Amino acid sequence: MLEHIAKVFVDVLAIYATLGVLFALAFVTTGISRVDSEAKGSGRGFRVIIFPGVVAFWPLLLSRWVRGIAEPPTQRDPHR
Repeated sequence: MLEHIAKVFVDVLAIYATLGVLFALAFVTTGISRVDSEAKGSGRGFRVIIFPGVVAFWPLLLSRWVRGIAEPPTQRDPHR
């Protein structure tokens, strides 16, 4: 039973990572400049550095890219 749960968990994680890598390839080449205006004209080094983060957070970045949100939300709490 535990082996089956572990196998399902690993399979889901592999699918998530595969989708993340595919998304990251597209996002790092074209999407980053649409989501973050500060990233326009950034070099390859910056794009290589953000690649693992894009793989990890691809659902969040995909939703921002699809909705056309160009900047992160403004922080509105006492720490600002």
